[in-house]
Amino acid sequence: MNRLSLLLIITLNFCCSQAVAAQQEIVDELRTILYVDNDIETSSCGDYNAVTRDCENGSFTAYTEISAAAREVEAGITVLIQPGVYSGGIVVTTSGRETAPIIFQSIDAGVIIEANREGRDAFFINQADYIVIDGLTIQNANRAALRVSLSDHVTIRNSTFTDNGSWGVFTDFSDYTIVENCEASGSQRQHGIYISNSSDYPVIRGNRIHHNSGAGLHMNGDASMGGDGIVSHGVIENNIFYENGNTGGSAINMDGVTDSIVRNNLIYDNHASGISLYQIDGASESHNNQVLNNTIIMANNARWALNIQNTQDNKLFNNIVLNNHRTRGSILVNAPISPGFESDYNLVMDRFASDGTGDLRLSLSDWQSLGFDSNSKIASPEEIFVNVDAGDFRLKAGSPAIDAGTPLDLITSDLDSTLRPSGSAFDIGAYEF
Repeated sequence: MNRLSLLLIITLNFCCSQAVAAQQEIVDELRTILYVDNDIETSSCGDYNAVTRDCENGSFTAYTEISAAAREVEAGITVLIQPGVYSGGIVVTTSGRETAPIIFQSIDAGVIIEANREGRDAFFINQADYIVIDGLTIQNANRAALRVSLSDHVTIRNSTFTDNGSWGVFTDFSDYTIVENCEASGSQRQHGIYISNSSDYPVIRGNRIHHNSGAGLHMNGDASMGGDGIVSHGVIENNIFYENGNTGGSAINMDGVTDSIVRNNLIYDNHASGISLYQIDGASESHNNQVLNNTIIMANNARWALNIQNTQDNKLFNNIVLNNHRTRGSILVNAPISPGFESDYNLVMDRFASDGTGDLRLSLSDWQSLGFDSNSKIASPEEIFVNVDAGDFRLKAGSPAIDAGTPLDLITSDLDSTLRPSGSAFDIGAYEF
């Protein structure tokens, strides 16, 4: 065989292998994508065209309901959902894998799951790991818009949960849950987001949580339900909480929560407490938590901004902690004060309590005589913020919060992702000037 013939054979083999690879990519894409589109005329089809949104001249499988697609998923499948209004009753019981999650994703804005108060939970992930929910709106559920049960590594992002009976998002016995860039509002009986039943390593990041009857975020180890009764190693950061708690429940409730960090949150106009660390149904007191660089301004009918009860080794640094109530104030702790409690470099009002009830109020100087907040200062909202009436809680020029904080290894940016520090020292509160 001459060299020219050998080169021709090699070239043909290369071209054939390239063609086979290209065909395999097409097959793999067909295998790993399902569509949901309630505009198609049959309940399902195998010739769906995603461009024309009809069942002809296409190669994908499509369903009219998300629930039907959920029954067919396996690891590595992405369910792409066209804009439209869909029914609840969606159940996922198949796991993805770390490298091949199962994804339910909106193609564009306007994917609405309308539960119509039917059934129990509108979207139920049950004993299924590595699931991603992206860009869905779930509303009017009888109980939870989205429930995650006995399922690890579930990520919920860019989604809206509104006007549901009990909760926007509810998790139980589920580790490594991430809820980010979501909105949870209008829960009629309880909380916007509820992390319950020994659910460890939750991340609640970048959400807007408001107008919920109970807590904005409720975290409860629920020892009475089994498991170790502790929620541990949580991160609650860069969220905005407002108008929660008309029937009780803090903006952030932490019952039996340990080794967690609460940082860079904006909390305003809530009607129970701001952040509460305590033990009622948790298997242990809430301990080893850090509350750092939050901005908290309570409504005029609220409880205390920081409510620290039956806890140990909790740290409060670089927070703005104010209250519009006529008798309640910045920080309430139990009596006797728990071991390991530290608080300093905060902007506060001249009202504290160390009796666990708030009946015996202390001035800042009284509080400092107990060994706390020696570097903290009294300041008013008008001195600190750009425009309180307009809801602009960024720091104004000359704010006493600027360069007044202490350096913290766990704080590298602010609520708007501005690097800290941006000046000569760290600022106090959720925003860096």
